[in-house]
Amino acid sequence: MKKILLFLAVSFCIGNSYVQAQAVAKPQHNTQASRKLTEQQKIDALIRYVAGLQGATFIRNGSEYAAKDAAEHLELKRKKAGDRVKTARDFIDGLATESYLSGKPYQIRMKDGKTYSSREVLLKELARLEK
Repeated sequence: MKKILLFLAVSFCIGNSYVQAQAVAKPQHNTQASRKLTEQQKIDALIRYVAGLQGATFIRNGSEYAAKDAAEHLELKRKKAGDRVKTARDFIDGLATESYLSGKPYQIRMKDGKTYSSREVLLKELARLEK
């Protein structure tokens, strides 16, 4: 009888530990992370993305800039645009793809040497953000 009680007690503890371990292993539902981003949050995220592109070179009007400098430039353009930029697409199409003065498209040369239009890169990142 003692062996049966001992077996049941050990089984219960092991089973209970397994259930607790499974509960810990499951990703917790985070309501804040699962909320959709506002358009302004998407724009903020795009600017942070630009700032964080390690080894990338931004080409604006024939001059080359580091990622951080490019992000600062985009933030300045955003502030100057004010309420005219309502969505992340407005930001990409209206501010982050070409020079207002020359009309020349912005380009990004990645660390691997490949060059893309900033529009292409930012639309790809926006699609990732919106998933």
